[in-house]
Amino acid sequence: MAGPSLKLSLRLSYAAGSLGAGVFSTIPGLLLLFYLTDTLAVPAGLAGLAILIPKLWDIATDPVVGAWSDRTRGRWGRRRPFLLAGALTLPPCFVALFSAPVGDPTLAFVWVLVAFCLAAGTFTLFQVPYASMPAEMTADYHERTSLVAYRMAFVTVGILAGGALAPELIKAGGGGPAGYTTMAIVLSLVTCAAMLVTFFGTRGAPQVAAAESTVGLREQMRVAFANRPYRNLLTAYWLQCVGLGAVLAAVPYFVRYTLAEDGGAVTLLFVALVGPAIVAMPLWTAISRRRGKKAGYVLAAVVFALLSASLLLAGPGRLAIVAAQVGLLGVGFAGLQVFPFAMLPELIDDDAAASGQRREGVFTGLWFVGEKAGFALGAWLVSAVLSATGFVERRAGEVVAQPDAALLGVHAATALAPAVCALLSLPLLLRHVETARNRRA
Repeated sequence: MAGPSLKLSLRLSYAAGSLGAGVFSTIPGLLLLFYLTDTLAVPAGLAGLAILIPKLWDIATDPVVGAWSDRTRGRWGRRRPFLLAGALTLPPCFVALFSAPVGDPTLAFVWVLVAFCLAAGTFTLFQVPYASMPAEMTADYHERTSLVAYRMAFVTVGILAGGALAPELIKAGGGGPAGYTTMAIVLSLVTCAAMLVTFFGTRGAPQVAAAESTVGLREQMRVAFANRPYRNLLTAYWLQCVGLGAVLAAVPYFVRYTLAEDGGAVTLLFVALVGPAIVAMPLWTAISRRRGKKAGYVLAAVVFALLSASLLLAGPGRLAIVAAQVGLLGVGFAGLQVFPFAMLPELIDDDAAASGQRREGVFTGLWFVGEKAGFALGAWLVSAVLSATGFVERRAGEVVAQPDAALLGVHAATALAPAVCALLSLPLLLRHVETARNRRA
C-alpha cells in the first residue's frame, strides 16, 4: 500500500549519508592492501589477514547492532541515535587506520589490524541502522526503488571521492606514509559531514515504533536464514561482493603492473566507473518500473559480467580503451547497487506480514555481514594470489621487479573474478519470485 510521497529534501538528506558510507567502504577495499604491501612492506599473505579478520569481527557486530536498533526507544527513534554515534566515532579510527608506524612490518600489521577492527565497528553503528530505514520510511514499491536510487547515487559519489580523490590527496600530501595520513584526515572529515547531514535531515522521517520481541537474537537470525527468498538474494549479492572486493583490491596493482601507469590512472578509472554509474541510476529505475526489479537485476549482472571479462584485453598503452570499458562496466555496476537494496525491504515486509514482527535491523545486519564478508574475501583472495605467485612487497620509494606469475594473477583478479562471481549469482537471481502483494504495489 502506498503512503504519502517523501519530500525531496528528505530523500536528499537521507541519501547524503551514503556519500560518507561510499568513501569509507571504498578506501580500505581499494588502498589498504596496497598500502600494506607497497608502503609498509608487510608480506602479502599477512596483509590479507589484516583485511579479513576485521570483517570476521563484523559478522558478530552487524546482527547485534541491527537487533539493538530494532529494540531502541527514545525521542530520536530507533535508528537515528546510531547515526550520530557512528558519525562521531568513525573519523578518528579512519585516520588511525592510515597512520601506522613505519619500519617494522609486524608492528605495522598489528596496528592496521586493530585500527581496522575499531573502524569497522564504528562504521557498523551507522551503516546497519541507516540501511534499515527505507523499510519504514515508505511502503510504496516504486518509491522505495526511487529512494534507494537516490542513496546509491550518493554512494557512487562517495566511491568517486574515495577512489578518485584519494590517490591525488596522497600525492598532494607528499606520498608515502605521510600522504596516506593526509588523505585519511581529509576524507574522514567528508565522511563525518555527510553522516551528520543524514542525522539532522531525517528528524521528520516516518518511523516505526520499537516493538517487544518475543524471541532472542539467535532465534531471529535463524528465522532470517530460514527465509529462502532472503537467503537466495543474500547469497547472490554476496557472490557479487566477492568479485567486487577482488577487483577493488586489485585495481592499484592493475594500474601499476598491467597498464604500466602511475597512480593518476586510478583516478581516471574511477571517474570512468562512477560517472556513467550516476547517469545510469534513472535508467535502472525506469527498467524497474517497466519490467520489475528482478529483470533489471539480472540484466545488470549480465552487463557487469561481460564488461568485466573484457578487461582481459587490457595492457600497456591501452588506458583510453580500458577507460571506455570501465565506463560501460559502470552501467552494470549501478544496477548491482540499486536492485539488491531495493528488493531487500520487500523481503522484510514479507517477513513482517508472516510473523507480525518488524525485524529490519536483524535482516539488514545479516545483509551487511554478507556484503562485508564478500568484499573481505575478495581482497583476501587477491592477497593469497599475490603471495602464491611470488609478489614482492616493498617500502615506499623502492623499485622491485615482479615475477610474471604475479603479473598474471593481478590481471586475472581484475578481469575474471568479478565476471565469474556475477555469472554464478544469476541462477539465484532467476529463482527469485516477487510476491503478489509487492507486484501490485
